[in-house]
Amino acid sequence: MSKSSKKFDRFESPRDFRLSHQILCVTGFNFQRKSIIGYTELHIVPLKPGLNKIKINSKQCRVYRVCINDYWEASFMYNDPTLEICQSDSRQRNLNFFSGCHYDAVSSVDTDKNNGELTIKIPHSASHLLSEQKPLRVSIEFSLERPQGGLHFVVPETDGTMEERGAHLFTYAYEHSSRLWFPCIDSYSEPCTWKLEFTVDASMVAVSCGDLYETVYTPDMRKKTFHYILTIPTAAPNIAVAVGPFEILVDPYMPEVTHFCLPQLKPILEHSTDFIHEVFEFFEENLSSRYPFSCYKQVFVDEAFVQADTYSTMTIFNTNLLHTRRVIDQTFETRTILTQALAEQFFTCFINMQSWNDAWLVKGISKYLTGLYLKKVFGMNEYRSIIYKELTDLCVYEQDIGGLTLCPEPLTPNKGDSASHLHFPRNHSHTVSWKYAKMLANKSHLVLRLIELRIGPELLLQVFNKLLSLATAAAQQKFFLANAWYNLLLSTPGFLKALSNVSGKDLTSFIEQWVTQGGIVRFHGNFIFNRKRNIVELEIRQDPSRKGVFKYVGPLKVTIQELDGSFEHTLQVEENLVKGEITCHSKSRRHKKKKIPLLNGEEVDMDLSAMDADSPVLWIRIDTEMTLLRQVTFDQPDFQWQYQLKFERDIAAQLEAIKALRQFPSTDTIQTLGGMIKDKTAFYKVRVKAAEELSKVANELFASFNGSSALMEIFYDLFGAYNCRRIVKQNDFSNFQDYFLQKALPMSLAYIRDSHRVCPKETLSFLTDLIKYNDNRTNRYSDNYYIASLINALTETITPAVAMVTTSVEHLSPETKLVLEEVTRCLNLEKMLPCYHHTITISCLNSIRMLQKNGHIPSDSTLFQTYAQYGHFLDVRVAALKALVDYVKVEGVNNYGADVFSWLLDIVEQDPVPYVRHKVLRMLIKNPPFKHKSTSPLCNEALVERIWALMNSGTSHDSRLRCDAVDFYYTLFGRNRPSFLPIPELGMVLNLREKRALLNPSVVKEDPIIHQTEHVDSVSSDTRKRKSDSHSPAFKKETSFRKESSSSGSSAEMKDVPSKQMKQEHLHIDILSHHDDMDEHDDEVRPPTPGCNISDIVSPPTPGGSIKQDLDLSPVIGDSERVSFPALTDRELKPELTHSASKDALHKKKKKKNKHKHKHKREREGETSQRNTPSPMN
Repeated sequence: MSKSSKKFDRFESPRDFRLSHQILCVTGFNFQRKSIIGYTELHIVPLKPGLNKIKINSKQCRVYRVCINDYWEASFMYNDPTLEICQSDSRQRNLNFFSGCHYDAVSSVDTDKNNGELTIKIPHSASHLLSEQKPLRVSIEFSLERPQGGLHFVVPETDGTMEERGAHLFTYAYEHSSRLWFPCIDSYSEPCTWKLEFTVDASMVAVSCGDLYETVYTPDMRKKTFHYILTIPTAAPNIAVAVGPFEILVDPYMPEVTHFCLPQLKPILEHSTDFIHEVFEFFEENLSSRYPFSCYKQVFVDEAFVQADTYSTMTIFNTNLLHTRRVIDQTFETRTILTQALAEQFFTCFINMQSWNDAWLVKGISKYLTGLYLKKVFGMNEYRSIIYKELTDLCVYEQDIGGLTLCPEPLTPNKGDSASHLHFPRNHSHTVSWKYAKMLANKSHLVLRLIELRIGPELLLQVFNKLLSLATAAAQQKFFLANAWYNLLLSTPGFLKALSNVSGKDLTSFIEQWVTQGGIVRFHGNFIFNRKRNIVELEIRQDPSRKGVFKYVGPLKVTIQELDGSFEHTLQVEENLVKGEITCHSKSRRHKKKKIPLLNGEEVDMDLSAMDADSPVLWIRIDTEMTLLRQVTFDQPDFQWQYQLKFERDIAAQLEAIKALRQFPSTDTIQTLGGMIKDKTAFYKVRVKAAEELSKVANELFASFNGSSALMEIFYDLFGAYNCRRIVKQNDFSNFQDYFLQKALPMSLAYIRDSHRVCPKETLSFLTDLIKYNDNRTNRYSDNYYIASLINALTETITPAVAMVTTSVEHLSPETKLVLEEVTRCLNLEKMLPCYHHTITISCLNSIRMLQKNGHIPSDSTLFQTYAQYGHFLDVRVAALKALVDYVKVEGVNNYGADVFSWLLDIVEQDPVPYVRHKVLRMLIKNPPFKHKSTSPLCNEALVERIWALMNSGTSHDSRLRCDAVDFYYTLFGRNRPSFLPIPELGMVLNLREKRALLNPSVVKEDPIIHQTEHVDSVSSDTRKRKSDSHSPAFKKETSFRKESSSSGSSAEMKDVPSKQMKQEHLHIDILSHHDDMDEHDDEVRPPTPGCNISDIVSPPTPGGSIKQDLDLSPVIGDSERVSFPALTDRELKPELTHSASKDALHKKKKKKNKHKHKHKREREGETSQRNTPSPMN
């Protein structure tokens, strides 16, 4: 094993027992009460004779009885610190304190740390079993009613039986969360075999993990029990169940694969899953290993937590992934998600991670295998575009947060995360941000691809085969063999050892660069051609001082395309500035046409008239194969970027050239981009990107170039009728590349602006004609996405109004009236004939919001709130909520959006669909009503208390939503305590020993500069243990501004700082608030109006809202009164508590005693009460 892998200790379970088998029996599902009842039995093998307590995970379940071997009844205790994170001191309102408490809370119930919510005490009468180390059977009877997470009931509010209404339920989890619906050892490191039994109504079907070996009906034939058995050791987080009136489809190509869907969806289920057997064959062929399980089940449900939730032998999908043969756009997404889910059966369900530090392996390998299949099916260009996009997104994200580490070094025990640049602990799956986890998966995929480039794809697949072979052999062994099932767990040291054994290469430096440290590499290059010496003088710089960037040391490949071919050179990077002299292989030819050999061996004719006559260099690229996680900017003339775009065959190079040409607005650039749009041999994403950038370049040259006419001519050339090119021919989407370009060109045309910075009238007429005369009668594919793109293009033509219009339609401008009429017509037509996924409704809602935002119609939220209510199609709800988030952002400046903002927070707190709650918070994070340290009427104490309560205790059963709330709090208020919060009662601290009064550190305002080196560790482990010492009144009044204390648990003393010195130093202070006893009932909460749930995307319910065909636009621009919603708070902040308050002003109030006697009296009373209060300083 390499030296790097020795840094990681082998994972050893801290538990004094091991789990060999578990039985889960759910005897009743009640859809009316939304409850389940059942029992579970854990077969435990003691490892030490002194075992007297067993800690397991159980959250929100009501435990009735615990028995040992069905004979001894055991006592138990339940304790869940995650129900309320900050239990010790509710006055803290900063994320540094919260992060420490959050990590301590999840660690206190982490079974990998020998903890758990449920502690079972083994009776003394059964102690002889422990001394003999005989297996124990721990039986637990439990029930669960109205779960807040982990188990989701979908019960449409319609008439009929549960079967007729399509009622169903399913489990969901964010990482390991099976504890939310049954007691278990909720850890990936404790696999065992399973026996599962579920009793349901006779009309229902129960789908679970493992093989269905028996279905038994009750004597009255009203209920039946499904018996599943899972012989391959599986961890509890990979156990799931789905119950509903599912229609069953056995795969015609693979009988061991079964698909389940809700009623009336079987026809589209057949089409959506007809390719899955090909994915099985591809994975088994490339991995040289058979599918590890004996069966596979795909269940499609409504209101899914995520698009795909994988478990052993089954995956729960979102119903919205299903589509017919007529739909094009959804096909790519559905096939990608279904392929990813099947890849996770190999690496995530069969072979899983030992700990969270090893999560990057299973996530990266599954995405890597998915990429191989997408490369085969969709082509190399599609695969390269996916890699390029993931790399670009990762570079942006890492430079934003300061670095993402895949496998950090083992952290110090009893300490939080040492990553100073993060506002959350990264070393637990329940504390990391959702976006961080998403980017971790992307980076894992990219790192696995870098390993492939270094050892070769064949050897990497051999490594995967070796891991699968060892795991398969381990799964067949008996439990009683020592460490029999540990090969089912994948660790970083084990993977590195397998890499070294198979490839024979030392990857120590690679692991240290890309796995154990975070960040990316950033290069900036330029060159000068030396004619006399015929060399290229290359200069490459890197700036490791930037956030999220580290200094790279190693080889760097540079590719130079010359007249005589493409040549690759390797530079050794050791310093921040690298200079290299590269000899050219070609001689310059003055303006001669010549066949130029490219990197792929192709020879093309080039017009060399645009290039420098003295230089043979056509273009230069750095790291062409993306062998590093890097961001590259390179300076070269515009004609070289044009050559690179036209003749380079790599899609990444073409996208880089298009992005660079944006900085060179000229006629040549427009001709190059236009030629790329017309080039049918180019990849469609390159053509789409060229059309997008063409509109931006045309806007720079509005005085000399008519971009609108040029794009229209391109559209007519490509999609005009043969007899009359000015008439657009009937839709024919059989060529998918032309289809995507046909959708993109109108959008690019809508971005064109004239000299007055408004959209030309001919563009508006052109777009409305495309919608009006759209003909899809002979097309075999649906045009709903195409029409939606035309409406989106129509929306982009809207420019800000000069003055706000009245509610009368007559006062609208002709252009605005034309757009509004077309949007109204499409929206009303959509009500009568809804399209797939209601894409046209979504585009119409976006258009109406854009009209409001630009001042053409009055800004009103009523229409969007109607569409956002529960019961509408999910995508429609999300679009309406997005419009409301934008409404709050725009109208919040004038305090008009407070009621809508409160309504959105009601959605977050009370909406029955977990995905909607998550989506609202993510949209608020992306488009916040205000940003940190900005002034806004919405920024007040009530908002701080509401979001703090949400992430502290309001999201205790949904770790994803809790992390979203933390991200939202960080976006609005930063890591420190908001400066506008009320001043604590003790403004001064009197030190009797030193005979001086000190300013309480808790009143110091938040420092305007947030240092990037600030550590979460500033809140020590002793501070986080306040819940055990918080009974002292003196302790409650001390601040958390302290040095790192010892592990004894005693309170650290407050450091005395003179007032003058405190004014000059930048201090990180946790401030206490005295408004803990706020009346929560002051703010009325109005939940969103519930509606009927849909389970059939073929015939969805009619969307809400009403827009009449005769342009009665009352819901949009009506003069009715604004809908009243509860405000955030009725309190008014005192003037001294606003942002204008300062430390100097606080001192001046202490000095002006003669002028303000009433203030002097109040201060004297405060000092007297302070003297009577015990101080931790004394």
